[in-house]
Amino acid sequence: MKNVLSAIQPTGDLHLGNYFGAVQNWVRLQDSYKCTYGVVDYHSMTMPYDAAQLRENTWKMVFYLLACGIKPENLFIQSLVPEHVELNWILGCVTSYGELTRMTQFKDKSDQLREKDKDAFVSLGLFAYPVLQAADILIYRADYVPVGKDQEQHLELSRNIAQRFNNQFGQEYFVHPEPLFTETPKILSPADPNRKMSKSLGEKHYINLFADEDRVRKQIKSAVTDTGDTPAGEMSAGVKNLFELLRACGNMDAHNSLMADYQAGALRYSALKEAAADTLVALINPLRERLADLQANEKAIQEQVRASSAAIRQRAQQTLGEVREIVGLV
Repeated sequence: MKNVLSAIQPTGDLHLGNYFGAVQNWVRLQDSYKCTYGVVDYHSMTMPYDAAQLRENTWKMVFYLLACGIKPENLFIQSLVPEHVELNWILGCVTSYGELTRMTQFKDKSDQLREKDKDAFVSLGLFAYPVLQAADILIYRADYVPVGKDQEQHLELSRNIAQRFNNQFGQEYFVHPEPLFTETPKILSPADPNRKMSKSLGEKHYINLFADEDRVRKQIKSAVTDTGDTPAGEMSAGVKNLFELLRACGNMDAHNSLMADYQAGALRYSALKEAAADTLVALINPLRERLADLQANEKAIQEQVRASSAAIRQRAQQTLGEVREIVGLV
């Protein structure tokens, strides 16, 4: 089976955009590939953070992923596999400064920090983290990385680093990871359907995948449907977003029935919102139940993930041992 690698930062809640854009697909891929999924807590250190909160968020994300259907044997916590950091240094020595200056996320995130404080501290880690991302991928000899178009630049850097390493040391050691593009729904903010669903915009802009029913219904009820600036004959972004939620959840009966109403000019926004809310609650409630079951066995689950991280670490250790030999380390 081909190797697939993907990872997620532990930044708090898992929202619908994360689920439909990545995690749901990760669960499906486990049937067809040898999958390795990481909760990458080292990456969360590139932006200002609280140490205790990072540790708590890391375990929260582990439990969220397991509740969604990620198999524990496929899951690791990045900081429990320190070989990532050593490979990061080695690969950093075959990565050009110019390549890193062209990475768009460094500019976006440093601008984001300076918007809040013009004298904000911007770390070397934020600048160089794409190399660590390459190490995350290459250390497991990943054949494929499931990505969206907005992440393609980082994967291309990983491929360039692998090629330069192979050229510099005269052997085809690292495989060149390929993008695994899959069709994923683009879920937008219920409060501003012209923007991507995001935690950084505030609580009203994302729907927590494990929110209680009342919270979900309230957010859908207050979701923006029409801002008044939609060209005549076009579906507004807010209405389109609610239809996309129905499609993403697989409720095509409601989707098609309500779409027929829309095309006939008879759609009631209240009916669309009610259908969307009912559909989301039907998706979320089983996830909440699985999460509660996992949390009831917290210590045992944590030990299970520590064990899976240790098993996955053995693969990383093998790669790093071979790399150390290739690059001439004692």
